[in-house]
Amino acid sequence: MRNEAKVVAITGASSGIGEATARRLAADGHRLFLGARRTERLHALVREIAEMGGTAAFRRLDVTDAADVRAFVAAAHDRYGRMDVLVNNAGVMPLSPLDALKVDEWDRMIDVNVRGVLHGIAAALPVMRAQGGGHLVNIASVGAYEVSPTAAVYCATKYAVRAISEGLRQESDGTVRVTLVSPGVTESELAEGISDPAARQAMKAYRAVALPASAIAGAIAYAVAQPAEVDVNEIVVRPAASAQ
Repeated sequence: MRNEAKVVAITGASSGIGEATARRLAADGHRLFLGARRTERLHALVREIAEMGGTAAFRRLDVTDAADVRAFVAAAHDRYGRMDVLVNNAGVMPLSPLDALKVDEWDRMIDVNVRGVLHGIAAALPVMRAQGGGHLVNIASVGAYEVSPTAAVYCATKYAVRAISEGLRQESDGTVRVTLVSPGVTESELAEGISDPAARQAMKAYRAVALPASAIAGAIAYAVAQPAEVDVNEIVVRPAASAQ
């Protein structure tokens, strides 16, 4: 059964969870507006969705730039006349031990994983309140609940996303729903950004059992499909065969 069609904007939509979510929500009948830096991938994805009979458009997006995120949300609203859901999905994960002192990588994680989510909220919240409702879906990680070696800064950013999401939920009057989705090990390109050799090798073993990105897309689709009076606050999705 197809859900009521909504306008859904997705950040980090060029690969991994964002790409899988675009495919799933398009198949569910929603109208999509996709953002990422790699526009060639977005163009191919939009074409694929159109060939499936879905509706999608895209705009280049850098979530670390607050003005660019505002322009992205405005473009989605201008195209479709409203914006019902924003999936704050963009993220990076260059793991390393703290004593490696990779300060530039720490800053990058904070900029993308934390400021990127805040920029999305700042851009979307006024639009959603003005139209009388909306839904913010923030993608965190099981790293929002636990810390592991080499992942201290990454986990800190995901703890922050969890705290921001819970604070926003408590501040909402119910018209804007807030969902935190925390994936366990999931097939994606995140590990390719790890420059530290030891952390990169450890991640290969850690990711031996991984969920397909479509599993996380299914969790997001479930939250989006709930009626307006139901707010799915937190979803943690892990591989059944993994203790992580």
